[in-house]
Amino acid sequence: MATFVLVHPAWLGGWCWRKVSPILRAGGHEVHTPTLTGLGERAHLATPEVGLDIHATDVVSLIELEDLDDVVLVGNSSGGMVITAVADRIPERLTTVVYLDAFVPTPGASLVDLLAPDRRATFQAMIDGEGAGWLMPRFAPPPWEVIVRDLWQVTEPDDQAWMLPRLRPTPARHFTDAFRPTRPDAEPSRRAYVRCPAFPHPGFDRFAELARSSPSWDLVELAASHLSYVTHPEALSDVLVGLAP
Repeated sequence: MATFVLVHPAWLGGWCWRKVSPILRAGGHEVHTPTLTGLGERAHLATPEVGLDIHATDVVSLIELEDLDDVVLVGNSSGGMVITAVADRIPERLTTVVYLDAFVPTPGASLVDLLAPDRRATFQAMIDGEGAGWLMPRFAPPPWEVIVRDLWQVTEPDDQAWMLPRLRPTPARHFTDAFRPTRPDAEPSRRAYVRCPAFPHPGFDRFAELARSSPSWDLVELAASHLSYVTHPEALSDVLVGLAP
């Protein structure tokens, strides 16, 4: 059986995997869903110093202190930045790194570097304004209700009612810190990209095409929303088990 470590994106927390975890565990798999510092039930720990390095350390510490090996490490959306940094630090603990509709940074790139210029400007304006210079308060200017329903395609009222009160501002350095490899000579883990094409995103399309053209990557298309663990937990669980060694 596989050991899964599931990493949530900005604004969410480990709670977001609540539908997927029991499905995987029912299949005999071990599942861990860490919450990154400053989010979810750890929102009270948010400070201006929290960023990509601390978020990677959150996950590395879990894996090391729980003595996990042969891990299938999964990250969604901005969680792709975190799992990239984790895979750089402890590749020997991992078997597969799965990017679930996620950002795949190159060395020296931050998440904002991977955005279109107009989107970068929107992010910075929200950080400087509503975020008081160190928080990213929301995904975009529309209210959360609109983002969750129309952009993230979470259409079930019960799911919306569950998600909305749990969303939290994210420390801005989660987005602005660059990925800087610490072990450039380490053997990389097997990698896979899971693209949910119902969510329009040119960047994710580009990452998927790179995976398609690389013999060292697997590519899977999943007919689901960007937050497939909320809207399509069974289908996502099947994909993740299929990607486990």
